Amino acid sequence: MSGAGLELDGVWRRFPSGEDEVAVLKDVTLRIAPGEMVAIVGASGSGKSTLMNILGCLDQPSEGRYRVGGRDAGSLDGDQLAELRRDHFGFIFQRYHLLPHLSALDNVAMPAVYAGMALQERRERARTLLARLGLAGKERHKPGQLSGGQQQRVSIARALMNGGRIILADEPTGALDSHSGEEVMRILKELNAAGHTVIIVTHDPAIAARTDRVIEIRDGEILRDSGAAGSADGAAAEPPPAAAGPPWRERLAEAFKMAMLAMLSNRLRTALTMLGIVIGITSVVSIIAIGEGARDYVLNDIRSMGTQTITVFRGKDWGDDKAEGIRTFLPGDIAALAAEGYVDSVTPETSQPQRIRYRNVDLNGSVSGVGRDFFRVQGMNMAEGQAFSRDDIRLQRQVVLLDKNARRKLFGDGEAVGKIILVGTVPATVVGVVAQRDRGFGGNSLQLWMPYSTAASRLFGQQHFDRFVIRVRDGQPTKLAEKAITALLTQRHGSKDFFTHNMEDVLKTVESTSRALALLLTLIAVISLVVGGIGVMNIMLVSVTERTREIGIRMAVGARQGDVLQQFLTEAVLVCLVGGAIGVALSYGISFVFALFVSSWRMSLSLTAIVLAVACSSLIGVLFGFLPARSAARLNPIDALARE
Repeated sequence: MSGAGLELDGVWRRFPSGEDEVAVLKDVTLRIAPGEMVAIVGASGSGKSTLMNILGCLDQPSEGRYRVGGRDAGSLDGDQLAELRRDHFGFIFQRYHLLPHLSALDNVAMPAVYAGMALQERRERARTLLARLGLAGKERHKPGQLSGGQQQRVSIARALMNGGRIILADEPTGALDSHSGEEVMRILKELNAAGHTVIIVTHDPAIAARTDRVIEIRDGEILRDSGAAGSADGAAAEPPPAAAGPPWRERLAEAFKMAMLAMLSNRLRTALTMLGIVIGITSVVSIIAIGEGARDYVLNDIRSMGTQTITVFRGKDWGDDKAEGIRTFLPGDIAALAAEGYVDSVTPETSQPQRIRYRNVDLNGSVSGVGRDFFRVQGMNMAEGQAFSRDDIRLQRQVVLLDKNARRKLFGDGEAVGKIILVGTVPATVVGVVAQRDRGFGGNSLQLWMPYSTAASRLFGQQHFDRFVIRVRDGQPTKLAEKAITALLTQRHGSKDFFTHNMEDVLKTVESTSRALALLLTLIAVISLVVGGIGVMNIMLVSVTERTREIGIRMAVGARQGDVLQQFLTEAVLVCLVGGAIGVALSYGISFVFALFVSSWRMSLSLTAIVLAVACSSLIGVLFGFLPARSAARLNPIDALARE
């Protein structure tokens, strides 16, 4: 469409006014040939700006046809019109319409982003255009650091970035002093001489007199046209360099950059927007970490007692009244169970309360008659001394092991091993002290252990046991071992007068309960994330309102609806991601402080929690940023540009 001509046939433009419509343009028929320099003049309200908006594909006729290079603009959708503006038109506005947070270089290069030009290539072209217009060395200056004339030259450079075959200038000298205005007109004349079609909208007769053709409009109708359209002299307009690099990557990088600039230029608003996300992410990650830590704490406590253990109790089930009368749990069962290949170790256990005495100390304690492997089965270690030996059990020696509570009560800080205490009516020598568990299932009662042979014959007066505790070999399935134990003991006893308790079942129950509790707490924490997301949506809607003119500028230089949608969606996601990162960092801080005050267990910050936080942040940004982004993308370019 090089050298495209502009044709309007019977164009009307009406705007609603209450229940009626007002015609701003009335049956306009016009031809503008490639390479012409045309002035459209008229008083305020005559319709000249509306005519320029239609010529620049920023607006569309209510009736009639408008063709650009033979292509009917009325048949194009929003994105196709954006491409037409991007590739063929360059706009110069009276108020410059530069983005204040971008440098002169970035303002000029912006149209090339939407054309898919590579980063380095568009920056080189922008520098060349600025130098050509006398702004070398001003590339990094923001608009606020430039004079009015310099800002208008930046606007002209932006109009030329994608070639600007057709330059549309709306009162280009209206906000400038006479010297700057003269400079701008000189540049426009040079551009026309280089082959650009230049259309100037002005109310100044002196400006109009410097063009080749003057079209006067009054009350929406063409009153006078000083010359018919014809091919003008001049070289062809300089085409832009060919686009290079994948457009989506360049557009995404631009969207990310603009999102960062928008966040930094409104720091307080950004911080308040992030606050809800920060609180939500911190809550979610911390609650997951606390739940994981608590679960690990409980599960490790259970594992310390042996998850590969199966306990066999007398009776049919818990609370069986006949259990006390069952006397079939005998030493022969221990030997039979120990001989099984799936059994690592087995121990009997019988417990009764007894009086414990040492000198003038008299206490109640629980005494258990156990086998040599009891402490291996239960995963218990010695803090002092040693456990029973085989000879202690075989010879029914009167020896005893204490837990930390019993040791402290009986001996305080004094030596315990080697001392003789009275257990019930039986004197016994202390041979060791069992290490206290780090976790909570150990209880606070006084526990003592004696060889089961000694306890049975000298203390309890019974040869049968209350229960067996069996440790299954590592790698062996406990469920199958449980079935085999049941079959063996049923055969030995002649009937099933016992029931089993598998610690693996306890572990699975605790894990299931912990997961359910953690899920419940996480769902509660997610509520704060939703509240934060609503805050993001509200602030982004405000941001769209505040930046309406910026959206109009971007659309004027070729941004499609998808580009604007991506811009604001990227900003929403970035706000949420940064808030999520701060929330994760705060969670680590909370974990550190938690560890200072709670030593028994810790919060468990996992990669899963962090990934979940990032996913939640992104999802919140997409869900709650979509509505404001779509609102921005659907703005009418004309309405957006008119907004201050």
